[in-house]
Amino acid sequence: MTMHAQDPDLKEAIAAQADEAFERVQSLYRQLHQHPELPFQEHETSARLAEALELLGLEVSRGVGGTGVVALLENGEGPTVMLRGDMDALPIKEDTGLDYASTRTAETESGTVPLMHACGHDLHSSCVVGAAAVMTALKEQWSGTLMLVCQPAEEIFGGAQAMLEDGLYTRFARPDVILGQHNMPALAGTVGHRAGGTMAACTNLAVTIHGAGGHGSMPAQTVDPVVIAAHVVTRLQTIVAREVPPEETVVVTVGKLHAGTQANIIPHSAELEINIRSFDNALHRQVVEAIERIVRAECEAGRAPKPPEFRVLNETLALHNDPAAVEQVRHAHGKHFGEAHLYGMPRLNGSEDFPYFGNAEAGGFGGEDIPYVYWFIGATPASRWAETPGQSVAEKMRHLEMPHSPYYFPGNSVTLRTGIEAMAVGALAWLGGEYDGSSGA
Repeated sequence: MTMHAQDPDLKEAIAAQADEAFERVQSLYRQLHQHPELPFQEHETSARLAEALELLGLEVSRGVGGTGVVALLENGEGPTVMLRGDMDALPIKEDTGLDYASTRTAETESGTVPLMHACGHDLHSSCVVGAAAVMTALKEQWSGTLMLVCQPAEEIFGGAQAMLEDGLYTRFARPDVILGQHNMPALAGTVGHRAGGTMAACTNLAVTIHGAGGHGSMPAQTVDPVVIAAHVVTRLQTIVAREVPPEETVVVTVGKLHAGTQANIIPHSAELEINIRSFDNALHRQVVEAIERIVRAECEAGRAPKPPEFRVLNETLALHNDPAAVEQVRHAHGKHFGEAHLYGMPRLNGSEDFPYFGNAEAGGFGGEDIPYVYWFIGATPASRWAETPGQSVAEKMRHLEMPHSPYYFPGNSVTLRTGIEAMAVGALAWLGGEYDGSSGA
């Protein structure tokens, strides 16, 4: 029988089932952490996650969008709620000192690189499995369909689109709402929410500037791409200063500039890689167009023998949480964890490919957009948090290791437990009973 809003027992039932599943999920998390894999290479990772979901009795499909995993738990009439976790790791050498720290390496085009789960994707996917365990045990208390997605290649903004192109919503189910979460160095045991613009759009753009190389002693007989590139780098700074409204936030960073082999050789070309971030998708397109305009103009001014070449390495949309859906999730989290354990999440200039699951046009699945909520779970133990300078969450986070640091470790037991319960409670906000935001109480 479904528990209703006046029934106080569901909170205790969720906690009890999270207790029951915790050791298995923690063991899974440590296995994933010790064996990280790069984007679209998550073969062992996805196999472990698929096996864990199959042990719960779920209908599991592997190899979706390359290495993605999809599991369905159908439980009568009702909405379809999708829970998403990511799986891929980063080319970073781990320096956490954990006894299950990664020592893995991988071969890439650039050579051998160390591997680390420095962004907590191992935590995210483990929480999906933990939430599935809780929801499976509590099937009598909700109705609808739970759709669990373990996504590859978030770090290169490729996995969400790959899964959608592989028929995520046609082969399995089209969700009514999509829920996801990410760890952040806030206080462990707390959950942060933000409606509307929450994370930035991002484009990583590669540019090739062509010159005519020659001897460094005879520059008049060459076209120097290094000089052109230098003018480009300087001129790009005027976009934010003179073309973006002051109330908007835009970042244009030239993170790579490579040309030549030695001092007395003027090279034939220069290579740049440019990172662009903003919180407005239309403005973002304008900034990318401005970059291309400036590069072309500088190449023409510098007598480049042919036009520059542009290549988008990867990109993603701005993440805009649906306000009504955020309120429903926040209401449920507040009832479960207590208002004192919630915080207002500051806007992040980091980026995610999660929005493709909800944006019908960009995701290519047609029809209406699907509302989504992406929240944040704290990962800093209480003792560390107390000694960190600052009053607000944003002030304290400035002094703490962030994701992508070789020292970053979000997988403490409090954070893992909170992540499991937060996902289960979020699902129950739509699937029934105590945490249905429309039920009052």
